Amino acid sequence: MVKWGAVITGFILAVVFPIILSPFIDQASVLGLFLAGFVVGLMAREGAPGGFWNATVAGAFGGIVLAILLTIFGAVLGGFGGLFIGAFAGAVLVLVLLFVSMIFMGIGGAIGGFLAGD
Repeated sequence: MVKWGAVITGFILAVVFPIILSPFIDQASVLGLFLAGFVVGLMAREGAPGGFWNATVAGAFGGIVLAILLTIFGAVLGGFGGLFIGAFAGAVLVLVLLFVSMIFMGIGGAIGGFLAGD
């Protein structure tokens, strides 16, 4: 079951953590996603599978929001053709970010969920 409070928090942290860590670490985006997933897993308190699922949903939510913004800005800046290009790029972006979030945020979420327990 998805815990939307944890998912929204994870989405915000997935944006904030890489920004905070980037002056100190080269791969700040990867570590930031992992830490955001870890926090989501801790907040979900549903064990490893629940932490993995909630962290993956948080990452997918971020991809969906980014795809919507890309489609809107494509339509505003490029007109009718920009709408289709933005929508196509957004759809591809959602699939890629879902895969990336399953790896980095999902693993962090599973570890956090495992530590938090059921």
